[in-house]
Amino acid sequence: MKDSSIQSIAFVSLGCPKNLVDSERMLGLLTSDGLIVTPLVQDADAIVINTCGFLEASKVESMEEIRKAVQLKTTGRCKRVIVAGCLAQRYKTALLTEEPGIDRLVGVFDREHIVRAVRGKDAGRTGKDHWLGKYHELGSRYATLQNDVGRLRLTPRHYAYLRVSEGCSRGCSFCTIPAIRGPMRSKPIDRIMAEARELADDGAVEINLIGQDTTSYGVDIGYKEGLAGLLRTLDRRLGEVAWLRLMYAYPSCFSDEMIQALAGCERVVKYLDIPLQHINDEVLRKMRRRVTRRQIETLLEKLRRCVPGIAIRTTFIAGTPGETKAQHRELARFVRDFGFDNLGVFAYSAEPGTAMARMKGQVSAAVKKERVEELMLAQQAVAFARGREMVGKAIEVLVERPGQGEQVGHWIARSRGQAPEIDGLVILQDGAWHAGQLAAVEVTDAREYDLVARALISNKRSLRVVHG
Repeated sequence: MKDSSIQSIAFVSLGCPKNLVDSERMLGLLTSDGLIVTPLVQDADAIVINTCGFLEASKVESMEEIRKAVQLKTTGRCKRVIVAGCLAQRYKTALLTEEPGIDRLVGVFDREHIVRAVRGKDAGRTGKDHWLGKYHELGSRYATLQNDVGRLRLTPRHYAYLRVSEGCSRGCSFCTIPAIRGPMRSKPIDRIMAEARELADDGAVEINLIGQDTTSYGVDIGYKEGLAGLLRTLDRRLGEVAWLRLMYAYPSCFSDEMIQALAGCERVVKYLDIPLQHINDEVLRKMRRRVTRRQIETLLEKLRRCVPGIAIRTTFIAGTPGETKAQHRELARFVRDFGFDNLGVFAYSAEPGTAMARMKGQVSAAVKKERVEELMLAQQAVAFARGREMVGKAIEVLVERPGQGEQVGHWIARSRGQAPEIDGLVILQDGAWHAGQLAAVEVTDAREYDLVARALISNKRSLRVVHG
């Protein structure tokens, strides 16, 4: 039964790009049902919050948004608050203890029922009535991978995320993803191509390939060509897209064939996001990463040798249980010596239900904070030096948007070595640009993590005009 008083929705999307794709799909379903999306939560009849529950900090952020929405039910026009995503999947009806004002919980495998959650009238107020998570009520069988077509995109028109797989079967001791998202499930390549073409038709110049473990693509469905075959297929058959970017690769099984595909595919940018988490062998063993320092170094050296100019991004975790000063110093030296193009560091978070959370030797918050800062300072020196080395070089950039604040009057762009949202930027100081334009520029200066550039050849390639 539909609630006819629900006419408008506000949508809050939290977390990683994988979560963003879920948000875009849910928005597509909601707008197809005639609901109007408003950017102002105070003007909405219903508020949907797609939560992140990966780390304790993300749970705190999600709960803050949930409480704000529930408060609007008391003071504003909001009639329903729907909580979806990882936090709902992880904690289910236990969330109602923290915030009983939630009207509906939607698990990550049940986003296709978001319209029912927003419009439907509840028969009662029990936990079961609140929980819309059919998959987990039925048993232990994991749902098939959902279709991501028909999305209302939240990214700018010129770039998009394309999920090639869902879940992870690695079993790292610190990670909650398998418990939330289930084991690795690859999308068939024909479905990936259909989604990629839809994104291209919608104007995407850059497509970023994502999944919890993109390196293992195809293993579970018997696709022998694997990630290398996927990259080659997209490169060959998706001529409308200029940049294809590979994110979230796993180091232990990144093969020579994958390296060759990365090097040889014209549209695949020479960039790799490959979270390493640590470099000390004992810490890697505790993390259950199934890889050693020697194997990591061999892979990284091979990538730089076989893919000239490749930009390598990674992430590390500081302050895992039992991490000694010597192990931390080893990681800091590795950061300085290897010289990653881009790097992120997380303080270890002891997540309930994970093996590492039960380990002895938990490190204090103060020490974790100190170690994060040391690693970021080590990377800062590397990044600033790399920026200075870029001065005088010609690069291709994708124009993002007009500058704001101190950059008013300029345009903001990204190079092939800079992924959306997480890496540095290129500040264009001259020229008439538009979002989605690809152009050749010359780097004239470096400002901390960002580059400054001027037009070299304008309008090299531009965003396609979509008529309709």
